[in-house]
Amino acid sequence: MAHDHANHGHSHGHHHGHGHHHAPADFGRAFAIGTALNLLFVAIEGGAGFLTNSVALLADAGHNLSDVLGLLIAWGGAELAKRPTSKRFTYGLRGSSILAALFNALVLLVAVGAIAWEASRRLSNPQPIEAGPVMLVAAIGIAVNLGTALLFASGRKGDVNIRGAFLHMAADAAVSAGVVIAGALYLWSGAAWIDPAVSLLVVAVILWSTWGLLKESMVLALQAVPPGIDPDRVAAMLEALPGVARLHDLHIWPMSTTETALTAHLVMPGGHPGDAFLATTQQRLAHDFAIGHATLQIELSEEAECGMGERLV
Repeated sequence: MAHDHANHGHSHGHHHGHGHHHAPADFGRAFAIGTALNLLFVAIEGGAGFLTNSVALLADAGHNLSDVLGLLIAWGGAELAKRPTSKRFTYGLRGSSILAALFNALVLLVAVGAIAWEASRRLSNPQPIEAGPVMLVAAIGIAVNLGTALLFASGRKGDVNIRGAFLHMAADAAVSAGVVIAGALYLWSGAAWIDPAVSLLVVAVILWSTWGLLKESMVLALQAVPPGIDPDRVAAMLEALPGVARLHDLHIWPMSTTETALTAHLVMPGGHPGDAFLATTQQRLAHDFAIGHATLQIELSEEAECGMGERLV
């Protein structure tokens, strides 16, 4: 549609495109199975910790409980992101998935801090452990956590929230593997310091993976251009369109962990190109850059900018 403004002598064409080529997959079933499995394992591991007098198992049970919370956070974010739009939330609650990924990373860091604290305390005061039962329960933990992680493996590349859930479970499997290795080394050598030392190594591995998740979810929360989209390439594509003399006020931002929006002003002195041009451009943005929500403003002269907005391009 076009709006004429006599005082500026230019017109604005607005077009909203909504491509859904990259709709988020439904991981509701994966979240439900993962949560149930992990709650059951927390109960088993906590009980075993009391029976074997193993602080390592109790600490791991506490860590697994924090992971159940992490799964619930990611699940809540994914479900809220599906809510329809409203007058107040005109984009719906898509941004919930970004907040969930961010919160998940923070919960992981807190859990890692708790493990590091316990491991450091036990390094200064090593405790004997009942290695056999500890190794058996931790081995079950590897199976439960790896199984849960695999439920989210398919979505971890396209959605940072699902990747958060995947990393959470993979990190748990690493913790359980560390407990098994520590138990085996303890049986072989009898050195009680091995258990907390291995725990600290596992903490370093989890920190490495969590830092990436925290950084990416923070970037999305600040509405930066999502990873994988080159704004220079987007600008070059728009500037090369027939009839476009100049491009300004290009903005690209994440609406959720899977959907991206764009707004741009195209200066086209030759006149409004028509709806077909706008629709084709939107389809190219969706196909080439996975930008599914594009709004383009057509301006017929350089003065159309009205001195407003930063010239980003």
